[in-house]
Amino acid sequence: MIADRPHDLVLVGATGFTGGLTADYLAAHADPGTRWALAGRDRAKLETVRDRLAAARPALAGLPLLHADATDPASLEAVAGAARVVITTVGPYVRHGEPLVAACARVGTDYVDLTGEPTFVDRMYVRHHERAVRTGARIVHACGFDSIPHDLGAYFTVKHLPEGVPLHVEGFVRARGDASGGTLHSAVGVFADLPGMMRAERERGRVERRPAGRRIRMSRRPVPRSGIAGGWTLPLPSIDPRIVTRSAAALDRYGPDFSYGHYIAVKRLTTAAGMVAGSGAAVALAQLPPTRALLLGLRAPGAGPSAAQRARNWFSVKFVGEGGGRRVVTEVAGGDPGYGETAKMLAESALSLAHDDLPETAGQVTTATAMGDALIARLTKAGLTFRVLEDTAVS
Repeated sequence: MIADRPHDLVLVGATGFTGGLTADYLAAHADPGTRWALAGRDRAKLETVRDRLAAARPALAGLPLLHADATDPASLEAVAGAARVVITTVGPYVRHGEPLVAACARVGTDYVDLTGEPTFVDRMYVRHHERAVRTGARIVHACGFDSIPHDLGAYFTVKHLPEGVPLHVEGFVRARGDASGGTLHSAVGVFADLPGMMRAERERGRVERRPAGRRIRMSRRPVPRSGIAGGWTLPLPSIDPRIVTRSAAALDRYGPDFSYGHYIAVKRLTTAAGMVAGSGAAVALAQLPPTRALLLGLRAPGAGPSAAQRARNWFSVKFVGEGGGRRVVTEVAGGDPGYGETAKMLAESALSLAHDDLPETAGQVTTATAMGDALIARLTKAGLTFRVLEDTAVS
Protein backbone atom coordinates (compact mmCIF):
# COMPACT_ATOMS: atom_id res chain seq x y z
CA MET A 1 0.00 0.00 0.00
CA ILE A 2 1.23 3.51 -0.81
CA ALA A 3 0.52 4.60 2.78
CA ASP A 4 3.21 2.17 3.97
CA ARG A 5 6.02 3.74 1.95
CA PRO A 6 8.94 5.06 3.99
CA HIS A 7 8.76 8.67 2.77
CA ASP A 8 5.82 11.04 2.45
CA LEU A 9 7.87 13.30 0.14
CA VAL A 10 11.10 12.97 -1.80
CA LEU A 11 12.63 16.11 -3.30
CA VAL A 12 14.63 15.48 -6.48
CA GLY A 13 16.90 18.37 -7.46
CA ALA A 14 17.73 19.91 -4.08
CA THR A 15 21.27 20.73 -5.24
CA GLY A 16 19.92 23.21 -7.81
CA PHE A 17 18.88 26.80 -7.17
CA THR A 18 15.10 26.44 -6.89
CA GLY A 19 15.47 22.95 -5.43
CA GLY A 20 17.60 24.38 -2.64
CA LEU A 21 14.95 26.99 -1.87
CA THR A 22 12.32 24.24 -1.83
CA ALA A 23 14.42 22.22 0.62
CA ASP A 24 14.74 25.31 2.83
CA TYR A 25 10.97 25.78 2.78
CA LEU A 26 10.26 22.14 3.65
CA ALA A 27 12.78 22.27 6.48
CA ALA A 28 11.01 25.26 7.99
CA HIS A 29 7.35 24.57 7.16
CA ALA A 30 6.60 20.89 6.47
CA ASP A 31 3.64 19.56 8.42
CA PRO A 32 4.68 18.00 11.74
CA GLY A 33 5.62 14.37 11.31
CA THR A 34 6.27 14.64 7.56
CA ARG A 35 8.79 12.01 6.50
CA TRP A 36 10.87 13.44 3.70
CA ALA A 37 14.13 12.85 1.88
CA LEU A 38 16.46 14.38 -0.69
CA ALA A 39 17.40 12.64 -3.94
CA GLY A 40 19.91 13.30 -6.69
CA ARG A 41 22.92 11.99 -8.63
CA ASP A 42 25.74 13.42 -6.51
CA ARG A 43 25.70 12.22 -2.91
CA ALA A 44 28.42 14.69 -1.86
CA LYS A 45 26.32 17.62 -3.07
CA LEU A 46 23.25 16.20 -1.32
CA GLU A 47 25.26 15.93 1.89
CA THR A 48 26.21 19.60 1.52
CA VAL A 49 22.54 20.55 1.26
CA ARG A 50 21.67 18.38 4.27
CA ASP A 51 24.49 19.92 6.32
CA ARG A 52 23.21 23.40 5.48
CA LEU A 53 19.67 22.47 6.57
CA ALA A 54 20.94 20.77 9.74
CA ALA A 55 23.00 23.82 10.72
CA ALA A 56 19.72 25.63 11.38
CA ARG A 57 17.70 22.56 12.42
CA PRO A 58 19.88 19.83 13.94
CA ALA A 59 17.07 17.28 13.77
CA LEU A 60 17.61 17.19 9.99
CA ALA A 61 21.14 15.79 10.32
CA GLY A 62 19.69 12.36 9.60
CA LEU A 63 17.58 13.41 6.61
CA PRO A 64 17.67 10.43 4.20
CA LEU A 65 19.57 10.80 0.92
CA LEU A 66 18.50 8.72 -2.09
CA HIS A 67 20.17 8.09 -5.44
CA ALA A 68 18.23 9.40 -8.47
CA ASP A 69 19.71 9.72 -11.95
CA ALA A 70 17.61 10.65 -15.00
CA THR A 71 19.77 8.33 -17.11
CA ASP A 72 19.12 5.37 -14.77
CA PRO A 73 15.39 4.46 -14.85
CA ALA A 74 15.85 1.81 -12.13
CA SER A 75 17.08 4.47 -9.69
CA LEU A 76 14.05 6.64 -10.45
CA GLU A 77 11.63 3.77 -9.98
CA ALA A 78 13.27 2.97 -6.65
CA VAL A 79 12.83 6.59 -5.52
CA ALA A 80 9.22 6.71 -6.73
CA GLY A 81 8.47 3.39 -5.04
CA ALA A 82 9.79 4.71 -1.73
CA ALA A 83 7.61 7.85 -1.72
CA ARG A 84 3.98 8.87 -1.58
CA VAL A 85 4.80 12.13 -3.41
CA VAL A 86 7.82 13.04 -5.53
CA ILE A 87 8.83 16.68 -6.08
CA THR A 88 11.20 17.51 -8.92
CA THR A 89 12.91 20.77 -9.83
CA VAL A 90 15.20 19.19 -12.45
CA GLY A 91 14.76 20.93 -15.79
CA PRO A 92 14.58 21.64 -18.62
CA TYR A 93 11.86 19.06 -18.22
CA VAL A 94 11.53 18.29 -21.91
CA ARG A 95 15.13 16.98 -21.75
CA HIS A 96 15.30 15.51 -18.26
CA GLY A 97 11.78 15.05 -16.97
CA GLU A 98 10.07 12.09 -18.63
CA PRO A 99 11.80 9.16 -16.88
CA LEU A 100 10.62 10.35 -13.47
CA VAL A 101 7.05 10.96 -14.69
CA ALA A 102 7.06 7.47 -16.18
CA ALA A 103 8.34 5.93 -12.93
CA CYS A 104 5.68 7.68 -10.83
CA ALA A 105 2.93 6.67 -13.27
CA ARG A 106 4.10 3.03 -13.16
CA VAL A 107 4.17 2.69 -9.37
CA GLY A 108 1.24 4.96 -8.46
CA THR A 109 3.21 7.80 -6.87
CA ASP A 110 1.96 11.38 -6.86
CA TYR A 111 4.22 13.83 -8.71
CA VAL A 112 4.67 17.62 -8.76
CA ASP A 113 7.01 19.83 -10.77
CA LEU A 114 7.68 23.43 -11.82
CA THR A 115 7.51 23.11 -15.57
CA GLY A 116 6.22 25.88 -17.77
CA GLU A 117 7.03 23.87 -20.92
CA PRO A 118 3.83 23.09 -22.90
CA THR A 119 5.59 20.49 -25.07
CA PHE A 120 6.59 18.47 -22.02
CA VAL A 121 3.15 18.63 -20.42
CA ASP A 122 1.38 17.53 -23.60
CA ARG A 123 3.81 14.69 -24.27
CA MET A 124 3.47 13.42 -20.70
CA TYR A 125 -0.31 13.39 -21.07
CA VAL A 126 -0.15 11.38 -24.27
CA ARG A 127 2.43 8.91 -22.98
CA HIS A 128 1.60 8.47 -19.28
CA HIS A 129 -1.87 9.79 -18.37
CA GLU A 130 -3.75 6.53 -18.89
CA ARG A 131 -1.23 4.47 -16.92
CA ALA A 132 -1.39 7.00 -14.07
CA VAL A 133 -5.17 6.74 -14.07
CA ARG A 134 -4.86 2.96 -13.68
CA THR A 135 -2.32 3.13 -10.86
CA GLY A 136 -3.95 6.10 -9.08
CA ALA A 137 -0.97 8.45 -9.50
CA ARG A 138 -1.74 12.16 -9.61
CA ILE A 139 0.64 13.85 -12.05
CA VAL A 140 0.49 17.58 -11.34
CA HIS A 141 2.65 19.82 -13.52
CA ALA A 142 3.16 23.60 -13.24
CA CYS A 143 3.09 23.93 -9.44
CA GLY A 144 5.02 27.21 -9.25
CA PHE A 145 4.37 30.70 -10.58
CA ASP A 146 3.58 28.74 -13.71
CA SER A 147 0.70 28.18 -13.08
CA ILE A 148 -0.69 28.20 -9.53
CA PRO A 149 -1.65 31.89 -9.17
CA HIS A 150 -3.48 31.77 -12.51
CA ASP A 151 -5.09 28.35 -12.13
CA LEU A 152 -6.18 28.78 -8.52
CA GLY A 153 -6.98 32.47 -9.11
CA ALA A 154 -9.41 31.63 -11.92
CA TYR A 155 -10.87 28.82 -9.77
CA PHE A 156 -11.28 31.25 -6.84
CA THR A 157 -12.97 33.79 -9.15
CA VAL A 158 -15.36 31.24 -10.63
CA LYS A 159 -16.46 30.17 -7.14
CA HIS A 160 -17.68 33.73 -6.56
CA LEU A 161 -19.84 33.71 -9.71
CA PRO A 162 -23.25 32.05 -10.23
CA GLU A 163 -23.39 28.35 -11.06
CA GLY A 164 -24.73 26.79 -14.25
CA VAL A 165 -24.33 29.85 -16.50
CA PRO A 166 -21.80 30.92 -19.16
CA LEU A 167 -18.75 32.54 -17.56
CA HIS A 168 -15.92 34.67 -18.94
CA VAL A 169 -12.76 35.35 -16.90
CA GLU A 170 -9.72 37.44 -17.75
CA GLY A 171 -6.44 37.42 -15.84
CA PHE A 172 -3.99 40.34 -15.80
CA VAL A 173 -0.44 39.67 -14.60
CA ARG A 174 1.92 42.27 -13.17
CA ALA A 175 5.21 41.24 -11.63
CA ARG A 176 8.77 42.14 -10.82
CA GLY A 177 11.20 39.23 -10.86
CA ASP A 178 14.51 37.76 -12.00
CA ALA A 179 15.34 34.68 -14.03
CA SER A 180 17.53 31.80 -12.87
CA GLY A 181 19.73 29.79 -15.21
CA GLY A 182 17.27 26.90 -15.18
CA THR A 183 14.37 29.14 -16.19
CA LEU A 184 16.41 30.67 -19.00
CA HIS A 185 17.40 27.26 -20.37
CA SER A 186 13.80 26.01 -20.25
CA ALA A 187 12.51 29.10 -22.06
CA VAL A 188 15.14 28.88 -24.79
CA GLY A 189 14.25 25.22 -25.26
CA VAL A 190 10.62 26.14 -25.84
CA PHE A 191 11.53 28.94 -28.28
CA ALA A 192 13.87 26.65 -30.20
CA ASP A 193 11.23 24.03 -30.94
CA LEU A 194 7.94 25.81 -31.62
CA PRO A 195 6.99 23.23 -34.31
CA GLY A 196 7.53 20.47 -31.75
CA MET A 197 5.26 22.28 -29.31
CA MET A 198 2.50 22.48 -31.92
CA ARG A 199 2.90 18.80 -32.80
CA ALA A 200 2.64 17.81 -29.15
CA GLU A 201 -0.51 19.90 -28.76
CA ARG A 202 -2.10 18.24 -31.79
CA GLU A 203 -1.18 14.76 -30.56
CA ARG A 204 -2.77 15.49 -27.21
CA GLY A 205 -5.86 16.87 -28.90
CA ARG A 206 -6.36 13.58 -30.73
CA VAL A 207 -6.46 11.49 -27.53
CA GLU A 208 -7.84 13.82 -24.87
CA ARG A 209 -11.54 13.56 -24.12
CA ARG A 210 -13.51 16.79 -24.28
CA PRO A 211 -16.27 17.55 -21.76
CA ALA A 212 -19.64 16.42 -23.10
CA GLY A 213 -22.19 19.19 -23.55
CA ARG A 214 -19.86 21.96 -22.38
CA ARG A 215 -17.75 24.53 -24.25
CA ILE A 216 -14.32 25.51 -22.91
CA ARG A 217 -11.96 27.84 -24.75
CA MET A 218 -9.15 30.35 -24.50
CA SER A 219 -10.13 33.90 -25.38
CA ARG A 220 -7.79 35.86 -27.59
CA ARG A 221 -9.74 39.10 -27.77
CA PRO A 222 -7.48 42.18 -27.51
CA VAL A 223 -7.63 44.27 -24.34
CA PRO A 224 -5.18 47.05 -25.19
CA ARG A 225 -5.66 48.97 -21.95
CA SER A 226 -7.28 47.99 -18.67
CA GLY A 227 -8.12 50.11 -15.65
CA ILE A 228 -8.28 46.95 -13.55
CA ALA A 229 -4.81 45.91 -14.65
CA GLY A 230 -3.44 49.42 -14.20
CA GLY A 231 -1.94 49.92 -17.63
CA TRP A 232 -1.34 48.53 -21.10
CA THR A 233 -1.93 44.85 -21.70
CA LEU A 234 -0.66 42.20 -24.09
CA PRO A 235 -1.82 38.60 -24.57
CA LEU A 236 0.53 36.37 -22.58
CA PRO A 237 1.17 33.14 -24.55
CA SER A 238 2.41 31.13 -21.58
CA ILE A 239 1.30 27.70 -20.37
CA ASP A 240 -1.05 29.34 -17.86
CA PRO A 241 -4.24 29.71 -19.96
CA ARG A 242 -3.86 26.08 -21.08
CA ILE A 243 -3.80 24.98 -17.45
CA VAL A 244 -6.80 27.16 -16.57
CA THR A 245 -8.91 25.78 -19.41
CA ARG A 246 -7.97 22.20 -18.50
CA SER A 247 -9.23 22.83 -14.98
CA ALA A 248 -12.40 24.25 -16.50
CA ALA A 249 -12.84 21.18 -18.67
CA ALA A 250 -12.49 18.90 -15.64
CA LEU A 251 -14.82 20.78 -13.27
CA ASP A 252 -18.51 21.43 -13.96
CA ARG A 253 -18.37 24.43 -11.60
CA TYR A 254 -16.89 26.50 -14.48
CA GLY A 255 -20.28 26.32 -16.20
CA PRO A 256 -21.61 25.19 -19.57
CA ASP A 257 -19.63 27.78 -21.56
CA PHE A 258 -16.35 29.05 -20.11
CA SER A 259 -13.71 31.26 -21.71
CA TYR A 260 -10.47 32.60 -20.29
CA GLY A 261 -8.17 35.38 -21.50
CA HIS A 262 -4.64 35.80 -20.13
CA TYR A 263 -2.66 39.06 -20.33
CA ILE A 264 0.45 40.75 -19.02
CA ALA A 265 0.02 44.33 -17.83
CA VAL A 266 2.60 47.13 -17.88
CA LYS A 267 2.31 50.80 -17.03
CA ARG A 268 3.94 52.26 -20.14
CA LEU A 269 3.26 51.66 -23.82
CA THR A 270 7.00 51.82 -24.50
CA THR A 271 7.52 48.92 -22.09
CA ALA A 272 4.89 46.88 -23.92
CA ALA A 273 6.57 47.61 -27.26
CA GLY A 274 9.93 46.62 -25.84
CA MET A 275 8.54 43.33 -24.55
CA VAL A 276 7.14 42.47 -27.98
CA ALA A 277 10.45 43.28 -29.65
CA GLY A 278 12.47 41.41 -27.03
CA SER A 279 10.31 38.29 -27.24
CA GLY A 280 10.56 38.27 -31.01
CA ALA A 281 14.32 38.63 -30.86
CA ALA A 282 14.64 35.79 -28.33
CA VAL A 283 12.57 33.47 -30.52
CA ALA A 284 14.66 34.36 -33.57
CA LEU A 285 17.97 33.86 -31.74
CA ALA A 286 16.84 30.49 -30.39
CA GLN A 287 16.42 29.06 -33.90
CA LEU A 288 20.13 28.81 -34.79
CA PRO A 289 22.69 26.85 -32.73
CA PRO A 290 25.33 29.66 -32.49
CA THR A 291 22.88 32.34 -31.34
CA ARG A 292 21.04 29.82 -29.15
CA ALA A 293 24.33 29.11 -27.40
CA LEU A 294 24.75 32.84 -26.78
CA LEU A 295 21.34 32.97 -25.08
CA LEU A 296 22.09 29.91 -22.98
CA GLY A 297 25.42 31.40 -21.94
CA LEU A 298 23.75 34.38 -20.29
CA ARG A 299 23.23 32.36 -17.10
CA ALA A 300 24.27 28.85 -16.13
CA PRO A 301 21.80 26.33 -14.63
CA GLY A 302 21.92 26.45 -10.85
CA ALA A 303 22.49 30.22 -10.73
CA GLY A 304 19.83 32.64 -9.59
CA PRO A 305 19.09 35.99 -7.93
CA SER A 306 20.40 36.80 -4.47
CA ALA A 307 18.22 36.92 -1.36
CA ALA A 308 18.33 40.74 -1.50
CA GLN A 309 17.18 40.73 -5.11
CA ARG A 310 14.37 38.28 -4.35
CA ALA A 311 13.21 40.41 -1.43
CA ARG A 312 12.44 43.28 -3.83
CA ASN A 313 10.32 41.18 -6.14
CA TRP A 314 6.54 40.77 -6.17
CA PHE A 315 3.56 39.70 -8.27
CA SER A 316 -0.12 40.51 -8.61
CA VAL A 317 -2.66 38.75 -10.81
CA LYS A 318 -6.05 40.43 -11.05
CA PHE A 319 -9.04 38.58 -12.46
CA VAL A 320 -12.26 39.96 -13.87
CA GLY A 321 -15.07 37.41 -14.02
CA GLU A 322 -18.56 37.91 -15.45
CA GLY A 323 -21.63 35.74 -15.83
CA GLY A 324 -25.17 35.27 -14.62
CA GLY A 325 -25.64 38.96 -13.90
CA ARG A 326 -22.57 39.24 -11.64
CA ARG A 327 -19.15 40.81 -12.06
CA VAL A 328 -16.34 40.02 -9.65
CA VAL A 329 -12.79 41.31 -9.50
CA THR A 330 -10.29 39.27 -7.51
CA GLU A 331 -6.56 39.29 -6.87
CA VAL A 332 -3.87 36.76 -6.09
CA ALA A 333 -0.66 38.39 -4.88
CA GLY A 334 2.63 37.56 -3.24
CA GLY A 335 6.36 38.16 -3.13
CA ASP A 336 9.18 36.99 -5.40
CA PRO A 337 7.33 35.10 -8.14
CA GLY A 338 10.06 33.03 -9.70
CA TYR A 339 11.82 31.62 -6.66
CA GLY A 340 10.68 32.48 -3.12
CA GLU A 341 6.98 32.06 -3.80
CA THR A 342 7.53 29.33 -6.39
CA ALA A 343 9.40 27.18 -3.84
CA LYS A 344 6.56 27.81 -1.39
CA MET A 345 3.88 26.88 -3.93
CA LEU A 346 5.70 23.73 -5.02
CA ALA A 347 6.30 22.53 -1.47
CA GLU A 348 2.75 23.27 -0.33
CA SER A 349 1.38 21.44 -3.38
CA ALA A 350 3.31 18.33 -2.41
CA LEU A 351 2.32 18.65 1.25
CA SER A 352 -1.31 19.01 0.22
CA LEU A 353 -1.16 15.80 -1.83
CA ALA A 354 0.51 14.03 1.08
CA HIS A 355 -1.67 15.21 3.94
CA ASP A 356 -4.96 16.84 2.89
CA ASP A 357 -8.41 15.35 2.36
CA LEU A 358 -8.71 15.88 -1.40
CA PRO A 359 -11.10 14.95 -4.22
CA GLU A 360 -10.61 11.56 -5.85
CA THR A 361 -8.51 12.21 -8.96
CA ALA A 362 -5.85 10.36 -10.93
CA GLY A 363 -3.80 10.82 -14.08
CA GLN A 364 -2.48 14.16 -15.27
CA VAL A 365 -4.50 16.74 -13.32
CA THR A 366 -4.22 20.44 -12.49
CA THR A 367 -3.76 22.10 -9.13
CA ALA A 368 -7.35 23.35 -9.15
CA THR A 369 -8.66 19.89 -9.98
CA ALA A 370 -6.50 17.92 -7.57
CA MET A 371 -6.15 20.31 -4.62
CA GLY A 372 -8.41 23.33 -5.10
CA ASP A 373 -9.68 24.77 -1.82
CA ALA A 374 -7.18 22.86 0.32
CA LEU A 375 -4.22 24.36 -1.53
CA ILE A 376 -5.72 27.86 -1.46
CA ALA A 377 -6.04 27.51 2.33
CA ARG A 378 -2.43 26.36 2.62
CA LEU A 379 -1.08 29.16 0.46
CA THR A 380 -3.14 31.78 2.28
CA LYS A 381 -1.74 30.56 5.59
CA ALA A 382 1.74 30.69 4.02
CA GLY A 383 1.37 34.37 3.09
CA LEU A 384 -0.12 34.59 -0.40
CA THR A 385 -3.33 36.60 -0.68
CA PHE A 386 -6.55 35.53 -2.41
CA ARG A 387 -9.13 38.30 -2.10
CA VAL A 388 -12.27 39.72 -3.70
CA LEU A 389 -11.83 43.37 -4.68
CA GLU A 390 -15.28 43.92 -6.21
CA ASP A 391 -18.57 42.01 -6.43
CA THR A 392 -21.40 43.77 -8.24
CA ALA A 393 -24.59 43.08 -10.17
CA VAL A 394 -24.51 43.87 -13.89
CA SER A 395 -27.32 44.13 -16.39
